[in-house]
Amino acid sequence: MNLILRMLTAVLVVAGFPRLAGAAQIDATPDRRLQAVVDQAQDGDIVELAPGEFRGPIRIEHPISLVAKSGATVIGDGASSVITVTSPDVTIRGITIKGSGRNLQAMDSAVFLAKTAERALVENNRIEGNLFGVYVHGATDAQVRGNIIEGLRNIRIAEAGNGVSVWNSPGAKIVGNDIRFGRDGIFVNASRNNTFSGNRFHDLRFAVHYMYTNDSEVSDNVSVGNTVGFAIMYSHHLRVRGNVSDGDRDHGLLLNFANNSEISGNLIRGRLQPRERWLSSGLAGKIASEHGMPIGEGSGPSLAQGARIGPEKCVFIYNANKNRFFDNRFEGCEIGIHFTAGSEGNEIVGNAFIGNRNQVKYVGTRYLDWSKDGRGNFWSDNPAFDLNGDGIADAAYRPNDIIDKVLWTAPEAKVLVNSPAVQIIRWAQARFPALLPGGVVDTHPLMAPPSLPAHPHDEGALP
Repeated sequence: MNLILRMLTAVLVVAGFPRLAGAAQIDATPDRRLQAVVDQAQDGDIVELAPGEFRGPIRIEHPISLVAKSGATVIGDGASSVITVTSPDVTIRGITIKGSGRNLQAMDSAVFLAKTAERALVENNRIEGNLFGVYVHGATDAQVRGNIIEGLRNIRIAEAGNGVSVWNSPGAKIVGNDIRFGRDGIFVNASRNNTFSGNRFHDLRFAVHYMYTNDSEVSDNVSVGNTVGFAIMYSHHLRVRGNVSDGDRDHGLLLNFANNSEISGNLIRGRLQPRERWLSSGLAGKIASEHGMPIGEGSGPSLAQGARIGPEKCVFIYNANKNRFFDNRFEGCEIGIHFTAGSEGNEIVGNAFIGNRNQVKYVGTRYLDWSKDGRGNFWSDNPAFDLNGDGIADAAYRPNDIIDKVLWTAPEAKVLVNSPAVQIIRWAQARFPALLPGGVVDTHPLMAPPSLPAHPHDEGALP
């Protein structure tokens, strides 16, 4: 009878039906070779690891669940991936996983999901000191959720792997993980229909690094103290919603050739950061040149004891077109939005620009009206009146004038910023708007900032 049930389970799994509820449980102890236990398990079985250390690497080639009691650790040989999955419908849950190799070309990982590992679930594990945490290499509908992933420390960025890497894995979901150290928190390339939601990132180069991935969602993530929060590149039709970038160094949100996307409800918050943050990037103790960043004080002004405001740019928009920005809050950065390289057709309405040293940097001659249907954005430095009480300022807001453009192209001119000649030019522009250069104008600025819902994972302070 047991043999018949096992055969029926295998047939149903191959046919795409859920596994039978009566799967056998196999108890594994550290004195047994783990690969042998996994090989002996039948389709649908649950292999439960007792507390202790199990030696890897192992390969899972049929649909089983590998789960652990508290205190179970699988340790690799330092020369390959610790757990490699080639079968569909595999679950890996509750295990501490250590000891991958360091070969980037071989994609050495704590958990490597091959293309045939469809619907894999990697859940509630502690993944420590591996080159890559989880590598989803073509596995459709895979899920990586609720894991604590800590990458390698004190290593050059060129030699580090990512917390989670996703390559060509439609339907993959990376949800609720805490990722720290390594190169990027999540790196995705050449994929589609992915969801990255509710993750938290610390001490990385990029929290989320998006490349050539379309029709996907990045939502409710928190990036704290990384070099860049959310880098969206060469990707289209995305929903970037409800994320927090708190004290990231260079950019909170970077869009490079990202088109036809919705960016809404995000909070980018700048912080006064010590000098050391500008000489290191992601991995502690490594100089900026090892991370593709220039050595030195950077372009922003120095403050007390070498501290500077970071991010330098809440948002950097470079050749990104036909995107909608609404209900975002850009606060306390050196520059609120840097808008450049022919970005066209973007709608920027209903956002709050609060306390940025420069609200907008746009080096261009065209007029861009950042309002729509009688509603614009809130600007904290706009000394406006609202005589009719409709919540819309009575006069247009222009974040930049001709002097700003001179300073951007010739920073040495800062020594003249308080000279009588500059004051006369600014007075003339205020009295005769026709003298103003092309650039951003908000014809219907808001009198109060739109409210953002509280983010469930945002503590409001750097750790």
